Amino acid sequence: MSLNNSSSVFLDSVPTNTNRFQVNVINENHESCAAGIDNTDPPHYEETSFGDEQNRLRISFRPGNQECYDNFLQTGETTKTDASFHTYDSHTNTYYLQTFGHNTMDAVPKIEYYRNTGSVSGPKVNRPSLLEIHEQLAKNVAVTPGSADRVANGEGMPGEEHAENKEEDNKAGAVKFGWVKGVLVRCMLNIWGVMLFIRLSWIVGEAGIGLGIIVIGLSVVVTTLTGISMSAICTNGVVRGGGAYYLISRSLGPEFGGSIGLIFAFANAVAVAMYVVGFAETVVDLLKESDSMMVDPTNDIRIIGSITVVILLGISVAGMEWEAKAQVILLIILLIAIANFFIGTVIPSNNEKKSRGFFNYQASIFAENFGPSFTKGEGFFSVFAIFFPAATGILAGANISGDLEVCCLFSLLSMIVPTGACVVRDATGSMNDTIISGINCNGSAACGLGYDFSRCRHEPCQYGLMNNFQVMSMVSGFGPLITAGIFSATLSSALASLVSAPKVFQALCKDNIYKALQFFAKGYGKNNEPLRGYILTFVIAMAFILIAELNTIAPIISNFFLASYALINFSCFHASYAKSPGWRPAYGIYNMWVSLFGAVLCCAVMFVINWWAAVITYVIEFFLYIYVTYKKPDVNWGSSTQALSYVSALDNALELTTVEDHVKNFRPQCIVLTGGPMTRPALLDITYAFTKNSGLCICCEVFVGPRKLCVKEMNSGMAKKQAWLIKNKIKAFYAAVAADCFRDGVRSLLQASGLGRMKPNTLVIGYKKKWRKAPLTEIENYVGIIHDAFDFEIGVVIVRISQGFDISQVLQVQEELEKLEQERLALEATIKDNECEEGNGGIRGLFKKVGKLNITKPTPKKDSSINTIQSMHVGEFNQKLVEASTQFKKKQGKGTIDVWWLFDDGGLTLLIPYILTLRKKWKDCKLRIYVGGKINRIEEEKIAMASLLSKFRIKFADIHIIGDINIKPNKESWKFFEEMIEPYRLHESCKDLTTAEKLKRETPWKITDAELEAVKEKSYRQVRLNELLQEHSRAANLIVLSLPVARKGSISDLLYMAWLEILTKNLPPVLLVRGNHKNVLTFYS
Repeated sequence: MSLNNSSSVFLDSVPTNTNRFQVNVINENHESCAAGIDNTDPPHYEETSFGDEQNRLRISFRPGNQECYDNFLQTGETTKTDASFHTYDSHTNTYYLQTFGHNTMDAVPKIEYYRNTGSVSGPKVNRPSLLEIHEQLAKNVAVTPGSADRVANGEGMPGEEHAENKEEDNKAGAVKFGWVKGVLVRCMLNIWGVMLFIRLSWIVGEAGIGLGIIVIGLSVVVTTLTGISMSAICTNGVVRGGGAYYLISRSLGPEFGGSIGLIFAFANAVAVAMYVVGFAETVVDLLKESDSMMVDPTNDIRIIGSITVVILLGISVAGMEWEAKAQVILLIILLIAIANFFIGTVIPSNNEKKSRGFFNYQASIFAENFGPSFTKGEGFFSVFAIFFPAATGILAGANISGDLEVCCLFSLLSMIVPTGACVVRDATGSMNDTIISGINCNGSAACGLGYDFSRCRHEPCQYGLMNNFQVMSMVSGFGPLITAGIFSATLSSALASLVSAPKVFQALCKDNIYKALQFFAKGYGKNNEPLRGYILTFVIAMAFILIAELNTIAPIISNFFLASYALINFSCFHASYAKSPGWRPAYGIYNMWVSLFGAVLCCAVMFVINWWAAVITYVIEFFLYIYVTYKKPDVNWGSSTQALSYVSALDNALELTTVEDHVKNFRPQCIVLTGGPMTRPALLDITYAFTKNSGLCICCEVFVGPRKLCVKEMNSGMAKKQAWLIKNKIKAFYAAVAADCFRDGVRSLLQASGLGRMKPNTLVIGYKKKWRKAPLTEIENYVGIIHDAFDFEIGVVIVRISQGFDISQVLQVQEELEKLEQERLALEATIKDNECEEGNGGIRGLFKKVGKLNITKPTPKKDSSINTIQSMHVGEFNQKLVEASTQFKKKQGKGTIDVWWLFDDGGLTLLIPYILTLRKKWKDCKLRIYVGGKINRIEEEKIAMASLLSKFRIKFADIHIIGDINIKPNKESWKFFEEMIEPYRLHESCKDLTTAEKLKRETPWKITDAELEAVKEKSYRQVRLNELLQEHSRAANLIVLSLPVARKGSISDLLYMAWLEILTKNLPPVLLVRGNHKNVLTFYS
């Protein structure tokens, strides 16, 4: 850090924030106390300290200089002087904002600049804008006391600091968990859950030790791959509440995230039922032992489960703090119970336990139980489906995560070997089933150990791995501890799922992807608890508790969780494949192809477990995906889908540049001079009609005027105008330029618009209806851009409708009406509030005041989207103009599109009307083709044109050969044309040579007699064509006509405008078209 060596005094440095660099305000006053210091021996400064505790600046000085810097403490803290800022004359006391000792408003890097608005981790701070540091600094800037540091660091006005700190303090009141309580504890409680204590023994009995290890191994593979992918996604940014939904939606976008969010929330709600049913099973077994059954096992499970879920709901609603405290206690009980099981396996078994199949570690039992022994209807993947919910614990921490910094570490305690080596598959529980010595053994492990359980082959038994879900209690050293462990495992997992499901659902509803679910987004309390989501989860869980069968509920959960895992893996793959610069996970031990393998593996396991359930799951996902895609929610999360779309578009654009254009692939790619797209909707509509889904359409606007103002106005409106196009479902781009004149701006657009092969080839402009009243420069610019387009070999389309295109005045009226309506509604709301507070008696005076304002409520007009009122000071409402602006939005009835293909321009004049007939709005219109020809060869030329059109595969209703185009127009028409151009004629032939030359120099834009005589035949043709158009095409829906070309230097601008005027006068909508004289049609395949 370098500081100014001049005689300067640090007046004040307010430590509003603890920054790496101190930012100070310097007063350049040579009468300061530093004036007497020898400037030849400047003070020495130490380097900025980045490592001390308070991150403050440490400065050392030579002896004798300390007194001039007594505002600094030895620790780097600053103190305030009395009256640290005073109102000085800005000309004699200049203030500078100083960063690193340089006069600048540039801010140093700070985390506050990168936070989102409303971030719970701290307030968002705005850095100085580029405009603020680029534009000239105003001389008379009042520097308020203590504001220098804040302005220099982009923190706005000083008054904002207290509000931000207060808001931050309020947000800090929310309960936060570290990675132990928030992640590790929750993961372990879910993994060491109901399946461990109640179904692990059954899994060993069905699949055997060997396949049981494979079942767990497959679960570990799936969860490990998913955990790696999840770790990469989690460390690529701050993860908020919503767990798997948040990960998937922010990675793949709302389409995938919305669909999986609903499914994942539902799976967590069903998981509550599974854990509660597991708890209820254990309670029912205890009731059986004490002969205290209430009804029967199934109904007892329902009763106990219903009571349990109500109690758990109360605990959850009490808040996250209670839930966290309860889970820590339950985890301790669970660990003791697991240790108790291992101790029990080495305690010698008694006769009662032996009769129930427990013989301690025996090699014969291990060998017998190593292979599978599936019962009817069971198999490897059905057993896997029942076990897999035990592996879903890796998301338990993520579901309710606030700041998930360390991803879930999970472990699976393998208890298969102890269980399979100690307990036989079937046992009677009768101590009388011992084998008397001398009796032949049936070859089973139990038989070798002195027990005969052979009758279990013919009748059901109650004990053994296959029949007794409470094997762990029997094996343990102290049974009640295992029961306590089962209770802690099931209740803790149910509690976690009961909290997770509403959190996921709330996060989904807050994003407003499904508007019908917005009701569930509301939170309560400092933790923003989703109480409504709790009730919904409770209802779903209660419905599945009534099934009362754990082996039926578990596969449902497995199916949904596998779908979630598949998308998490695919999210990681997709984000990596998109190669977005924003994909920078801190967790680097992942591979995109491994993540893809994980996604495929999850999908494959889903289909193997239950193919029809997998199909239903993906059909639901696909339906929800289509719904969200269609609705297009207004969210932007920077998903990998967006990144990949960009990469694909870029690759395709680059690939297009390697391919030469071919006439068969020609499509109109248009620059439309609409100005703001909402100001000339009809011009945009007719252009969009022949570019929709087939060609490029760019709505362009030129801002003319002082560059600074134009650029500011242009930048402020870019997003708004593009958003208008999107809102109105118009697939077009918006582009704008700032220029000194209109023609320069259009010239820039013609040259620079587009990308690669996606460059405009057609310019579409509206006809300048009021050209006779316009300034000469506007006419020169208008005709000039036509010349420029031809110079750049770009086709031109000029559109004329009777009412014109510009509806900016109507939009202004509409905006005023909307403001008045908002004011009226606000006033009515105020009146109602006052009525509620003061009663009807005290409000009469207010009504009298309102009556004086004379606010009229707008009344809607039929067939119009613009509200009208009787009188407006902002302008007169033009109903016809509004109707004309929407004429191309309406479906065109049965009629014709008359194509006057007078000059061959490559086929654009024919291609555009053909494309129009393919659109729904124009499909009932038939093409009528008009071409010029010789009177004595009309039939031959008609046949030749029909043959050409058939080769082009363009359907037409009729062909007309016009043989009298070149005859003189009637006198009335010609007289009208002469009267129209009369004000712009020079009439030099009636004046002497000197006067004529002078007039030419003074008014070079006027039409000379020589020019008029030279192009008289062309003028005749334009007037005659209008007569023919009036005769043949007056009733057409649309006229497409060859645009006459004005040769540069030969045809004056005013004469050319007169041609266009007389050519299109008193006609239906007209498109004057001129291609670039390169083929756009071909009859070759």
